[in-house]
Amino acid sequence: MPASQAGPPAIAGLPGRSMLVQRNDDEVVARPLDDAFVPRAGADVRFPAPWPRHRGTWEVAPDASVVVFAGVHAVRVVEPSGATRWEVRHGCWYGACREMHTSYDEYADRPDHRYPEGGSVGFSADGTIVWAHVRGPLPEGELHPDAVDEWLVIDAVSGRVLARADAEAAAAGSFHLPHPTDPRQMGLSIGEGQDGAPLRWGRWDGEEPAVDCLEGDLCLLSVSPSGDRLMTISHDQDRLAVRDSRGAVMETWEWEAEAVIPGHPDATSGDEDEPPACWDWAGGFLDETTLVVSTAESDDQWGQGRHWLIDIAGSFGFVPIAYPSPVSCEPTALGNGAWSTVSESRDVLHVWDVRTPED
Repeated sequence: MPASQAGPPAIAGLPGRSMLVQRNDDEVVARPLDDAFVPRAGADVRFPAPWPRHRGTWEVAPDASVVVFAGVHAVRVVEPSGATRWEVRHGCWYGACREMHTSYDEYADRPDHRYPEGGSVGFSADGTIVWAHVRGPLPEGELHPDAVDEWLVIDAVSGRVLARADAEAAAAGSFHLPHPTDPRQMGLSIGEGQDGAPLRWGRWDGEEPAVDCLEGDLCLLSVSPSGDRLMTISHDQDRLAVRDSRGAVMETWEWEAEAVIPGHPDATSGDEDEPPACWDWAGGFLDETTLVVSTAESDDQWGQGRHWLIDIAGSFGFVPIAYPSPVSCEPTALGNGAWSTVSESRDVLHVWDVRTPED
């Protein structure tokens, strides 16, 4: 896929079922990986995209059989042939628009729809359910008059909406993180720009969804392999915490950036212009007790961004990662002790191991 037309490559899926994914305006490409994150030969699957890359988000099914696209006006599941398996239409993500669009062509060239807000979608761990954060209402009516954004539970095969809940938000964007073992639990991290960062944890009992609204403005970055722990960053990026799924900080696992991050080694001692330390919107659980995090944003003034390992079990505490060569981006946790980074040109993906950082 030409780098000039494509987004950066990424590794998606849970450990043991991971895949290399990449998207341009025309298609999504998925390649299943083995347990060592090596691409399986000849296993590429290509999915035609129903609208350009900047017009929404997307997620590949765990078995790479379909892709679900979250667009400005609809959630659509597409097969490798390009056929639409199903579509759920919803309200328009452009803030001032109250139309129920029937196709992308209706607003593709409209200047007032050039920069819409957006939601997201996520497959459950077993791929049987799609959770979708959409702008209401649906064609069959409002959830209730005060609901702006809705959180849907959808049957992944038929497209039948199984349940609807008020997300209690007005999003600029969002993303989903599934519970790794329970297909009926899902996390939803919502961004409202400067207004806040609502965090939701959903549970589906087969009849009604239960949505926990976690207290505070928090970004959900990762779910531990057991699903019992959440890694969050505060909206102002000053606090990193490990919480239970109800939002309570576990034990003493909360870190204030300025209290634990040492000054950058290239900074001038006592420089009043040095920006305050802050956590990046990146990182996650490498295993149940080890986190990878970064401070590249606040390190940027001094050149080299830094990544850190945190051991909440206490064997090594909080240490910087010594890479064999500089990295230029934030880390993405992959589980099984591994994480990834992309090259400065955003066209090469590197996978690292917590024991021996190597490509």
